[in-house]
Amino acid sequence: MTPEENSDMALTAFNSPVSNGCCSTHGTVHGAVHLSRSSRSSRWQGRVLTGAGLALLPWLGYLAGTLPPAEAAAWITLDALEAAALLTAGSRSSRADARHRAPAAAAALLLLADACIDLATSATGPELAIAVAMAVAAELPLAALCAVLAARRAPRRQAVDQG
Repeated sequence: MTPEENSDMALTAFNSPVSNGCCSTHGTVHGAVHLSRSSRSSRWQGRVLTGAGLALLPWLGYLAGTLPPAEAAAWITLDALEAAALLTAGSRSSRADARHRAPAAAAALLLLADACIDLATSATGPELAIAVAMAVAAELPLAALCAVLAARRAPRRQAVDQG
């Protein structure tokens, strides 16, 4: 037996063409996994959430260095919880893991609370303008995305025949 034939036999044994007791003679691959459109969308959304969670990590250091200690403790705790929820929801959603729903719901609630507290505690003028911009550009859209993901079940991978 030549090395090529031996390699082909090993690949055939590893990727058996037998499906439901029938051997395919047309060279088709049975059981190939394709991601549905909703699964691809979930992956993209998961990456957005993961990126947002990662972006919050340096922000925690900025808050620690610029806010008075009593305020820093509260804001760092809130933003650390947001980061943890976003990272968990994002990584699970990217893998089409059905367990993404609870951390996505938690992230939505935390982001909404963060936006409301920012707006309620900001002084008028530039501080309020920044709070409004952060709420409109980041916190509320992320909260909406998280709420949608929390309400939606994980996409299922579909097994389809090729050829």
